[in-house]
Amino acid sequence: MADTPEHLAVRLKEEGEKTLAFFDPLTPDQWTIEVYTDGMTWSVREVLCHIAITEASFGRLLENIIAGGDGAPEDFNINAYNERKVAQMEEAPLEGLKESYRQARLRNVEIVSNLRLEDLERRGRHPFLGVAPLVDIIKLIYRHNQLHLRDVRKLLV
Repeated sequence: MADTPEHLAVRLKEEGEKTLAFFDPLTPDQWTIEVYTDGMTWSVREVLCHIAITEASFGRLLENIIAGGDGAPEDFNINAYNERKVAQMEEAPLEGLKESYRQARLRNVEIVSNLRLEDLERRGRHPFLGVAPLVDIIKLIYRHNQLHLRDVRKLLV
């Protein structure tokens, strides 16, 4: 299917629902399983923190690029940002994290829904992709969660 704002918004909405559905049935023990141990050590719970934080950050990045901004600063340290932000959310209740993610994803769906086709070619800096068209940055929003959920899923089997 063609990359249109409508199609991308639907993908964001559907993948957002899948993300929430993935976390809903987890048991208390599953939330404590360590997923990443290289550099930063994150449990399944901290992966959800990261996903919730990143979703809101993606929204700010989209808005910046749509408004004609450059996107993320060139010297932005994505690893330091992720570690700092996840640590700040350490005490947040799970239901609050899920709701924060849900609200941020709905906001991103709204942002993308309101784009014009030509907006997808706007370019801006993403901390991982570098300078890229908005269409690629939007696709990374839902792929980002897919990658993390894949890593968690491997450990839950």
